[in-house]
Amino acid sequence: MKAKIQEKFENLFGEEGILYASAGRINLIGEHTDYNGGYVFPGAINFGIMAAIKPNGTNTVKVFALDMDEYVEFEIGPETAPDKHWSKYVFGVCQEILKRGGKVEGFNAVFAGDVPNGAGLSSSAALESTFAFALNDLFNEGRIDKFELAKIGQSTEHNYCGVKCGIMDQFASLFGKEGSLIRLNCKTGEYKYFPFHPKGYKLVLIDTCVKHLLADSAYNKRRESCERAAAAIRKNHADVEFLSDAKRLWLDEVRGEITEEDFLRAEYVIGEVQRVLDVCDALERDDYETVGEMMYQTHFGLSHLYEVSCEELDFLNKLARKCEVTGSRVMGGGFGGCTINLVKDELYDRFIDTAVEKFTEKFGHAPKVYDVVISDGARKL
Repeated sequence: MKAKIQEKFENLFGEEGILYASAGRINLIGEHTDYNGGYVFPGAINFGIMAAIKPNGTNTVKVFALDMDEYVEFEIGPETAPDKHWSKYVFGVCQEILKRGGKVEGFNAVFAGDVPNGAGLSSSAALESTFAFALNDLFNEGRIDKFELAKIGQSTEHNYCGVKCGIMDQFASLFGKEGSLIRLNCKTGEYKYFPFHPKGYKLVLIDTCVKHLLADSAYNKRRESCERAAAAIRKNHADVEFLSDAKRLWLDEVRGEITEEDFLRAEYVIGEVQRVLDVCDALERDDYETVGEMMYQTHFGLSHLYEVSCEELDFLNKLARKCEVTGSRVMGGGFGGCTINLVKDELYDRFIDTAVEKFTEKFGHAPKVYDVVISDGARKL
């Protein structure tokens, strides 16, 4: 990929660019906890975006997307975003840096990536983080700290792409470190690295290649359920700002005051916040069996309490249990996408063969399989 990017850059602009990269991400555990002020536990992976970038001494940004074979130009400063969907991410990053008093001048760029589309691995965050990191390095001497760069990516999604995302994807893409997962407190911004060297295990995603249409409206409904439950608990416990602040006992106190649906949503979230902490403790003991069991518990909660799974995901999760996979769960918002699986090396081939065969037989199309390795986030190459 590096050679193709540089070759295209030289063809377009007559010189070599400076190479930057950032990564997609997985989240081992901690799903739907971000907007509830809880913990998430992501890591950067070995799929990402790479770009050759160089200042051009003008006020114009010139960007070529190699994978799409598309070219865009825009001026620094004006509020009108270019038409191409992918260019809104680059444009938004420039705008958000300027809003914060940072410096951006004209530059040339060519980028490409290998993050699988639609698999929930945050290709958009990888794109934002690559350009945010590069523009900070090229025009601001690295003065903007990485957490602010993550917020720049998040604001780009909010203000230019219409996605009201949390901070996890951009955070993982920028802060990712090879061989480590990161526990992020989404309420306070505090984070801690935990070693992830699962000797004898592989981490593999199985992509259902489906995305059910109710996902966006259902997401909003679940968020509202959590906010109602937190508000009910707050009447008795004033310090409860987010649902993640609540104890299970406090939820039981208000069971008669909220709907059964709101109760179940809140029960899942409070349990999930604790599971992230339990997984962190288990990793410090190299106890991957406990990590795996927590993953299965998360899937059960997402399927039966939060109700964001679907037939395809539940099928893969049950199949993983039958194949003695150590841990398996739906990853991401739900209603399609991937399961993330922690599999012993000696069981890997049989599990993948069985999963592909049985899934294809049941649903009429094969799933996609991605082996992932925890890798570095944003960097200059």
